[in-house]
Amino acid sequence: MQAARAQGFDNRPMSSSPKPHLDAVAIAILLGCCLFWGLQQVLVKTTVAEVPPVFQAFVRFAIATVAIAAWCLWRGVPLRGAREPSGAWGAGLLAGALFAGEFACLYTGIQYTTASRITLFVYCAPFWVALLLPRFIPGERLAGAQWLGLAGAFCGVALALSYSLLGPTSASHPLGWLGDALGLLGGLLWALTTVVIRSTPFARVAPEKQLLYQVAMSTATLPLLSLALGETWSLQLSTFAWVSIALQALVGAFISYLAWMWMLAHYPATKISVFVFLTPVFALLFGAGWLGEPVTATLVGALALVATGIVLVNRRPASQLQTK
Repeated sequence: MQAARAQGFDNRPMSSSPKPHLDAVAIAILLGCCLFWGLQQVLVKTTVAEVPPVFQAFVRFAIATVAIAAWCLWRGVPLRGAREPSGAWGAGLLAGALFAGEFACLYTGIQYTTASRITLFVYCAPFWVALLLPRFIPGERLAGAQWLGLAGAFCGVALALSYSLLGPTSASHPLGWLGDALGLLGGLLWALTTVVIRSTPFARVAPEKQLLYQVAMSTATLPLLSLALGETWSLQLSTFAWVSIALQALVGAFISYLAWMWMLAHYPATKISVFVFLTPVFALLFGAGWLGEPVTATLVGALALVATGIVLVNRRPASQLQTK
């Protein structure tokens, strides 16, 4: 965060011309975010045994909402929408609803499958961004080998999904297919959130305020889903559970997501999105080392296919390399 502030992390709206390339600061921020996000999936999985998943997400985002509102006040970002561009309020509510839906899928689905598997599917979001964003921002259209990468990513997702239906994971997780499907839907909702942020008047809102819309909407809606699912609410938690939720809220939903929103405001979405596919790799490592989850050749092969596809999707065409 200190590095981000040194590079101009302020309350100015997003520039219409983000930097065309990732610099060292951007890469360092992305690597740090992806490393924690991989750990976060394991934290969620281990905490589910004590705290119901959707209630866990609600507490996490409630804490994050307070933290981000305090940050906005400290940075001088107005909490009221009087200064927002026309149409930004509605787009912000839509982005918030999509964000809340993503985490509803993640926290519900993680009960049915492994942390590493659901991370694989949620973090297919860069694939969806590459497919959807060019429809709204013509400069990000796919060409040549990028379409080959898109097909490869599809094959990787299909391979991983078939493994949950037919492979040994189905024995220990009989509803693994449901967790995988919810993870895939969560990734799509994440991508749609990115599209809304980048292609609507909401893009001209300060990154801090963009994130506040999303976490506040999650805080307002997730309790309703939790009650509908019949979850039991209790704040009499172990020290581990409180530490887990605090990390998810303050490092995950506050610091890392604020850094991500700043990145979206200053760099092309397709270029930064490809980095998040490192998260399933970290989740695999944390899941294997902490939870003893299996790392099979099929799952690694699926991950490699999707990762290769996303790299190809985000590869710059030769014509752009020659005219840079």
